[in-house]
Amino acid sequence: MRVAVFSTKSYDREFLQAANDRHGHDLVFLETALSAGTVSLAEGSQAVSAFSNDCVDKEVLAGLAELGIRVVALRSAGFNNVDLEAAESLGITILRVPAYSPYAIAEHTAGLILTLNRKLHRAYSRVRDQNFSLDGLMGFDLRGRTVGVVGAGRIGAAVCRIMAGFGCRVLVSDPCRNDELEGFAEYTSLEELFRTSDIVTLQCPLTPETHHMIDDAALGMMKPGVMLINTSRGAVVDTKAVIRALKSGHLGYLGIDVYEEEGDLFFRDLSESIIQDDVFARLLTFPNVVVTAHQAFFTKEAVTNIAETTLQNIVDYASDSVCDKNIVDSRFIR
Repeated sequence: MRVAVFSTKSYDREFLQAANDRHGHDLVFLETALSAGTVSLAEGSQAVSAFSNDCVDKEVLAGLAELGIRVVALRSAGFNNVDLEAAESLGITILRVPAYSPYAIAEHTAGLILTLNRKLHRAYSRVRDQNFSLDGLMGFDLRGRTVGVVGAGRIGAAVCRIMAGFGCRVLVSDPCRNDELEGFAEYTSLEELFRTSDIVTLQCPLTPETHHMIDDAALGMMKPGVMLINTSRGAVVDTKAVIRALKSGHLGYLGIDVYEEEGDLFFRDLSESIIQDDVFARLLTFPNVVVTAHQAFFTKEAVTNIAETTLQNIVDYASDSVCDKNIVDSRFIR
C-alpha cells in the first residue's frame, strides 16, 4: 500500500524503513506536517501516517476523503489532534499505537524529578564553567516523600513502581482502577492527591475533562513548594496559571516534556530564530523549570515499536483484521 508519511524526521525514515522490510509498503516520506495546506501531498496514496502534532481536523479529513484515502495510521498513542466525529462521518478509520513503551515515558518522568530535585541542569552548567560551588544545589531525599500520579494506565503504573522503588509513598487518582498497583500505590481522590503530594506527576490523556486540569484552583490546593511534572499532553496544564504559581513561589519546581502550544516549536531546530511565543519564553527564564522537547517517548525500543505497529496496523486494515484496541472510534467520543 502507498503510504504518505507526514512530519518525517531522520529517525522516522530509519525505523520505518527497517520495519517495512517485511511489509513492502510504498512509503512516501514528507518532512512537512499534515494540515489543510499540505493534505494534497497525499494524492496517489491509499493511507496516511500522522504524528501527534499533525492536524487531523474536519477540513483535513475531508481533504483525505476527496483523495480516496480511508485510513490514517497515527504514530502515537494520543489522538487529541483528530476530529473523531468527522472521521466517522467520512468513513475514515483512525489507527494508533496504544502501547509502544510505557517505560520510556515513565523513566523520563523519573529523570525530570531527579534533575529538578538535585538541580543537575544547573550543576552541569556550573562545572562546565569551572564553578564547583555547591551553594544553591541542595535537594531532598525522595525516600519518604509523597508522589501523586494522575492516571493509572500503563505509563502511570510504571511511574508508580519506579517511585515506590525510591521509597516514596505513592498516591494515584484515576476513574478506572488498576489492580496491578496493589502494594505499590494508594487510590485517592484528585483533590486529596493535590493536597497531600510533594510531587504531582501527570500521566493522563488529554480529553475535554482533563483540558487545563492544572489551573489556578488546582495549584492552589497543592502544598507550597510542590513539584509538578507533565509528560502526558501539554494542554492538561494551563501554562499561564503555572507561571503565576512560579512567580509567587507557590510552585517550587516544574518539569515538562510537553507544552500546549508546542506545535510551532518542538521537533525542529529554532536555535537561529527568535521565539515568538512569549508564554513559552517566560517559562525558560525560571531556574526551577526544566523543559524537554517531547522526547520522553524517544528510546530505540519505543521508536521501533511505533514503526512496527504503525505499518502492521495498515496491513491489518487492508485485511480487515486490525486489533480492536488499535482503532480509535466512537468509543472515545465524549
